[in-house]
Amino acid sequence: MIPVTSSIRLDESEIEARFIRSPGSGGQKVNKTESAVQLRFNARKSPSLSNAVFLRLKPLAGRRMTKDGVIVITANRFRTQEQNRRDAMDRLVALIRKAAVRPKHRRATKPTKGSKRRRLDSKRRQGDIKKTRRKVTED
Repeated sequence: MIPVTSSIRLDESEIEARFIRSPGSGGQKVNKTESAVQLRFNARKSPSLSNAVFLRLKPLAGRRMTKDGVIVITANRFRTQEQNRRDAMDRLVALIRKAAVRPKHRRATKPTKGSKRRRLDSKRRQGDIKKTRRKVTED
């Protein structure tokens, strides 16, 4: 079990890891080693995620989530499979952890009388300053 939050734990069988060849420049072993990892996690069918967490996860994942609700994370920052697997797993956990936080409900409030007065006074002062910058005309 992979702990995400105190209430969310992912089962390792839910995450599928495939190793692929890492893109980009490399050395002599570049066409022989498969050091990049591609993690696939089916968030829609995961029993550990509630529907609310899934709905918040969808926009956070963006292009990394397929239409079927599968999150695909590719990691190729490091040279070894183990480091890339750990990196991809950390990114997945961070993404789910961010989606698990319930957004704070915003209550609409009105500005106070004092704040309105201060804003209008400031606008008036600024207007007076701009008036002094005009051309001097003889009356």
